Amino acid sequence: MIIDTDSHIIEAPDLWTARMSRQKWGDRIPHVRWDESTQMEAWFVGGRRFANAWSAAWVGWEKPFPSAPPRREDVHPAALHAAERVKVMDETGIRAAVLYPNLSFVGYNIHKSLDDPAYQLDVLRAYNDWLLDWISPAPDRFVPLALMPYWDVAASVAEASRAAGLGYRGVVFPAAPHAQGHPFLGDRHWDPLWSALQEAGLSVNFHAGDGDMSAYIGPERLALEGPALMVARAQPMGFLYTAIQLTDLLFSGVLPRFPKLKFVFAECGIGWVPFVLEAADHHFVRNKVRDEHPEFDMLPSDYYRRQVYSNYWFEQLEDWHIEKVGIGSILFETDFPHPTCLYGPQVQEAARSRLANVDAGSRDAILWKNAAALYGVKV
Repeated sequence: MIIDTDSHIIEAPDLWTARMSRQKWGDRIPHVRWDESTQMEAWFVGGRRFANAWSAAWVGWEKPFPSAPPRREDVHPAALHAAERVKVMDETGIRAAVLYPNLSFVGYNIHKSLDDPAYQLDVLRAYNDWLLDWISPAPDRFVPLALMPYWDVAASVAEASRAAGLGYRGVVFPAAPHAQGHPFLGDRHWDPLWSALQEAGLSVNFHAGDGDMSAYIGPERLALEGPALMVARAQPMGFLYTAIQLTDLLFSGVLPRFPKLKFVFAECGIGWVPFVLEAADHHFVRNKVRDEHPEFDMLPSDYYRRQVYSNYWFEQLEDWHIEKVGIGSILFETDFPHPTCLYGPQVQEAARSRLANVDAGSRDAILWKNAAALYGVKV
């Protein structure tokens, strides 16, 4: 049995047009239409084009990324419909799947560019409502994650409370809010939100790239490298950026202040985690951090093993990974339907051969038990 802790939905073309007020927002409501310049369907706000509509729906598409299906009818049905996704999950032994968004209007870079908090909040709440509609054919097979209006702490607290009441199991939040012009993760500015999430039992989920891959993928890189090299390079660069974000969290003071709050780093791998933990512990002691910050009553690695999770999908895991990272902090993912995902027979192959040197108890913990406890999945 498997619980997939990082998979993605593909936003429906009527997600926002069916849920936002036409009278209030007019043509600003995000919508899909044909783009003659690219010969693809794309997301628009008014006359402004944001992204190819189906660029994240890679499964079943034969051409290499960033090539993408031009029309919705070209997309694999399992990327679009919950009932079809369940069929794919059944074929690969996946009991439940955690759902993250894609880039269109819910990525942090796009939110920032919209520059209207009231509009952003309506866009975000429409997504959160739609996601529950999307999973309604099989709600026990999915773990929905709610988006937070991170630009407004009071609004985030309110949305966290609403999400908990609606049955959400966690929230999606930027691991580097300062990159969006907001306070650092450790700033007390965020404490009301951390407190609300801890009280509600909702985990904080960070996704690699923070929804913005422009630092790794772009037209200049594409012209220089070509699509295959560009995408192959971008993936490990994203993992290493996650290492920076984890280091920031470990020294932020959030973990000591909110000891029951759980944090998840998705689509990042775990091979780099032992080094980060070792380096963090070494310099924590060497710099006598406790003399200046007595609130840290444990080492950074201890806080990690108590409150933080990271996931793997392609790595060959060995006993030393588990010893260094901690058996309770490792999750499994497929990243369906993105270009780096495991799909079809690859899922069971990763669960078997890449955990071949791991004992059965540890294998079960990684594949489903840790995730079941974290997200409250009944198995």
